[in-house]
Amino acid sequence: MAKSGHLKRNLSLPLLTLYGLGNILGAGIYVLVGKVAGIAGLGTPLAFLIAMLVAGLTAFSYMELAGRFPVSASVSVYLHKAFGRRWLSVLIGFAMILGGIASAAALSQGFAGYLRLYVNVPAPVASVGIILVIGLIAIKGIKESAVLAAVFTLIEIIGLLLIIWVGRNAFDQIAVSDVLRIDPTLGAGGVIAGAFLAFYAFIGFEDMVNVSEEVKNPRKTMPLAILFSLLISTVLYIIVVVVAVTIVSPQELSSSSAPLALVYERTGAQGVIALTLIGLLATVNGIVVQIIMGSRVLYGLAKQGWIHNKFLKLHKTNQTPIFATVCIVGAMIFATLTLPIVSLAKVTSLLLLGIFILVNASLISVKRKQKIHKGYITVPIAIPILGVICSSGLILYQILS
Repeated sequence: MAKSGHLKRNLSLPLLTLYGLGNILGAGIYVLVGKVAGIAGLGTPLAFLIAMLVAGLTAFSYMELAGRFPVSASVSVYLHKAFGRRWLSVLIGFAMILGGIASAAALSQGFAGYLRLYVNVPAPVASVGIILVIGLIAIKGIKESAVLAAVFTLIEIIGLLLIIWVGRNAFDQIAVSDVLRIDPTLGAGGVIAGAFLAFYAFIGFEDMVNVSEEVKNPRKTMPLAILFSLLISTVLYIIVVVVAVTIVSPQELSSSSAPLALVYERTGAQGVIALTLIGLLATVNGIVVQIIMGSRVLYGLAKQGWIHNKFLKLHKTNQTPIFATVCIVGAMIFATLTLPIVSLAKVTSLLLLGIFILVNASLISVKRKQKIHKGYITVPIAIPILGVICSSGLILYQILS
């Protein structure tokens, strides 16, 4: 019988906000902005804006559900409370884990891309090595992992502010309407396809709820942290993307393995190596959060009695789910060695959009069953309904195209 204990409540609102923000920022802007530009062209800012709107609707649903049910394996629990189908809860739990595995594998390849600009290390070696190192840190403890993520997040924000500062002359060439423009050579289809990939850049807030049992006053802290992290990331994203496609052509951005380093270099500013190092840290930060998320979902599923109780095994001194963490790290290594970065990002986006549909549907059901709750935020029922429609539409367009 695996021995279970209690996870430590070490996460405050600032630490949790930085933890979620780090995962959001690291995922797309430092790694995939060039790939989105290759699909959407000059419509890249609009693609990011559409992706944000789709993600934002579901973020509000997460805020209310996180306040209602502040537990690990959160989405699985939301579904169980809404529909009472154990098989569906387990299935979605593993879908979340697969999404996290694909995301971390993509980020580890992004890490290798930035690293190889200055150090001649084989990409597979760099990708696997960083996953192993972060796995060891995750085993050490949630506070250590969250503090590391918070420090990296602050550095990531500094990097994005640097891009905005050195590229500030770009604002003399653009108008507010440029954020809403469609590239005439690629059309609206390019923007929608770009939005599907850009959606990957906004994932991260959904991972935050899986550490609810390690958060101080989770019913209030978790919803606020989700809100703050999404707002900050959106503002930074839109400004940086506008600067990027103004300074560097979408075609050049698309072919670069370190797109923001290329933007920084084209401005003529000194110290591009610093931006490259920040790009490295951004990808590392995303891997930290995905390892924590995957292991906590396995732990939460086991705690509900839905999977083998061996996943409840905690480290004797650090009180972290050690067996679950080792399994997640092994799966991430396999994924990064077998799939290319764009495929990994598309798989992640597809899985997450499917999960978002079910999360919104869960909130619709829960609100009808239990109108009064102890959570901090209550959203109108129109929000999850729109969330279902928008997420479904993005999936449908991607499948048909």
